[in-house]
Amino acid sequence: MAPPRYREFETGVLYKGDNLRRLALIEDECIDLIYLDPPFFSNRNYEVIWGEEAEIRSFVDRWQGGMKHYTDWMRDRMVEMHRILKATGSLYLHCDPNASHHLKVMLDQLFERSAGGFRSEIIWKRNSAHSDTKQGRRIHGHIHDVILFYTKGEEWTWNPVYTPYSEDYIESFYKYVEPETGRLYRLSDLTGPGGASKGNPKYEVMGVTRYWRYSQERMQELIDEGRVIQTKPGAVPAYKRYLDEMPGVPLQDLWTDIPPSPRGERLGYPTQKPEALMERIIESSSDPGQVVLDPFCGCGTTIAVAERLRRKWIGIDISEQAVKIMKVRVDRVGANAKVVGLPQTVSDLKKLGHFEFQNWVIDRVDGVRSAKKSRDMGIDGWSFFDRLPIQVKQHRKPVGREEVDKFETAVERSGKHMGYLVAFEFTKDAYEEAARSRQVSTNAVTLVRVTDVLKFAELIEKAEMEKQVLDLSNASADLMGLFSIATEEAREKKKKRGFEKQPTASKTELEKSIRAPEAVA
Repeated sequence: MAPPRYREFETGVLYKGDNLRRLALIEDECIDLIYLDPPFFSNRNYEVIWGEEAEIRSFVDRWQGGMKHYTDWMRDRMVEMHRILKATGSLYLHCDPNASHHLKVMLDQLFERSAGGFRSEIIWKRNSAHSDTKQGRRIHGHIHDVILFYTKGEEWTWNPVYTPYSEDYIESFYKYVEPETGRLYRLSDLTGPGGASKGNPKYEVMGVTRYWRYSQERMQELIDEGRVIQTKPGAVPAYKRYLDEMPGVPLQDLWTDIPPSPRGERLGYPTQKPEALMERIIESSSDPGQVVLDPFCGCGTTIAVAERLRRKWIGIDISEQAVKIMKVRVDRVGANAKVVGLPQTVSDLKKLGHFEFQNWVIDRVDGVRSAKKSRDMGIDGWSFFDRLPIQVKQHRKPVGREEVDKFETAVERSGKHMGYLVAFEFTKDAYEEAARSRQVSTNAVTLVRVTDVLKFAELIEKAEMEKQVLDLSNASADLMGLFSIATEEAREKKKKRGFEKQPTASKTELEKSIRAPEAVA
């Protein structure tokens, strides 16, 4: 018999990686609400947002077999989500009409194992108009998404949501205005349906004898409060119901009142959902303190709203860049999120794909990635302050003299007088060639080991977390110009010394600023 799998459960965590593997590690029945916005079957053109190899591999995994392969890929993940969902939990699957019917059949089969099942198909109107008519098989403009709502059991967390009455409804039903206060009200029936057979009492009110909804004592209290009025002598008394006391219209399955993300929320993620949409789902299907999971986090709208609404949360995404963006976003609302799955050691980095590793290095030094992934003329990115070229090598063997020579040529073509070559290890010849380039060439090459990048970045992150002045006294001098300065005090020192005002500094001046720790500390 196979040993039981180890399960874990921790909230306030962002996981980078394939959500199937991470979901398999979560404890049974510990999640109150799952919202997922997986890749749409129609979004092939812009699904790969960040261009990372992990995203691209995941993209290929889903699409290589068409719709059946897509639904099978989703089923594997939905099985795990059903397992970790509490008996009182809810699941919302956001999809588009191309795949919604396929996914609904799959979910019906899965949720019939428990006492719950399908609750509603919500139509979210994203746009008022769209210009995609007569393209492909589509005849009408596509202006809505589908959200499938399921519960695991017969009882589930539910907080009714109400929307405002329409102007037409108010005008039709709330015709009366109270002169003293200006409050709108309508008149409601006070008579008791069914009469004596339903236990309703019969007595006289304002000269009218009827079976009434309330006891004679309660009726008198309402009269004293001014809530019972008679429009004319002999008319049946009615109850005064104020508009401002009514909750509104119970939420329906057609959501036309939530527009796309407003400008202030947008993070450049093309499929980003508005916070108002997530507020509605989270508030209606969870309580403060309960746990919300989003296994396709994207730019983190779900977990940011969950944090703001005092829910616990877990987020998962395949993209390292997405996880970094989410970390910043949720921390802004007070989360202090823990991140799991990002490379932490040299061994982790060696396991990354080529472009993933390249992006990690450029991002780690706060650099700017090259716009081209191939044919980039030997330049993978640019340093933060001076926009000096950076080349990243993931060779298993130490990088030698030949690679230094090639990069020196790339630096010359870039029009810069210095560049950084980053690798795990370098040969003795490589160091000698780099030293020669700094002494006699106008295109100096600085060699940077990945282990030093790790250590230096840790110094920066520690200073930021502890809100301390960055101490660079023990850092490798060759790294000084490669990293941005992590504290405002250090930035101000550099500005006062005129560093940012001299982008065309001579080679000698630039080397001094890089090699002298006091120049940037």
